[in-house]
Amino acid sequence: MSPTTIAGINSLPVNEKREIYARMIPPAINKHFNLPVDFIDQDGNDLLSFKFSPGTPSVEMTLKHKFDFLDPVQYGHLSDTVNGQVHVLLYILNDPKSPRFNVDQLPDGQKTVFGTKRRNIDAEFAALEAGLAPGQVRRGLRMLSHAIISFENFVTSLKQDIYFVEPLYYHNAAIFERYGFGYQKGRKLMERIQSGFSPDGDLLAKLDGSNPFRQRSAAKSIRLRSWAIHDDILDEPFSEITMYKYVGKSANVHTCRSSTW
Repeated sequence: MSPTTIAGINSLPVNEKREIYARMIPPAINKHFNLPVDFIDQDGNDLLSFKFSPGTPSVEMTLKHKFDFLDPVQYGHLSDTVNGQVHVLLYILNDPKSPRFNVDQLPDGQKTVFGTKRRNIDAEFAALEAGLAPGQVRRGLRMLSHAIISFENFVTSLKQDIYFVEPLYYHNAAIFERYGFGYQKGRKLMERIQSGFSPDGDLLAKLDGSNPFRQRSAAKSIRLRSWAIHDDILDEPFSEITMYKYVGKSANVHTCRSSTW
């Protein structure tokens, strides 16, 4: 019987679970980087690595375009929900040709956990100026539409029709909305943020230019709003947000319709 959960896949032999999880990799990425079919480079190095121990309900997948490159082009951390449904805890697509900004670590090497535990302000300011959003060490690969198609094929192969994601930042939630995701938790917070950045909103008044992350221009920009929220403009953490998507369907939720990127 084919597995229907992450835990079920993890119980399989390594080659079998590797093949199943590799379904999440969009063919567009393979083509763009001219990756080998088996993801083994000419020197015998494996470009595709996993953490998927038997007996665990989670998996981490890391795909690199070059074995010795610091950052992956695709990374995913998935787990089972209590009901055995697929839950995406973190998902990243990096453009390795773009400049890197060390927002993920302090100058002394301490990890920032993407800026959620501590902040490298100088690196964040440089990333902001370069057009990046909070948490990004590099520009995105701009293949999310391809990635969602492949991911939904993976979900379908588990005989499931719904999956869940955890947006780490405001801009992640806004982007997911545009790809058809709805909210299991957090829609009221997103609507409060939209109201707060509207004329006479309480958040608009806090865009006072007191630092680079709180510029007045952030009011109508999803990316710049996300930086202001990352800078604690809400006076509460942006957390406890869970979104869902039915395979091949859109929830038609738009909490920030009037805003541009």
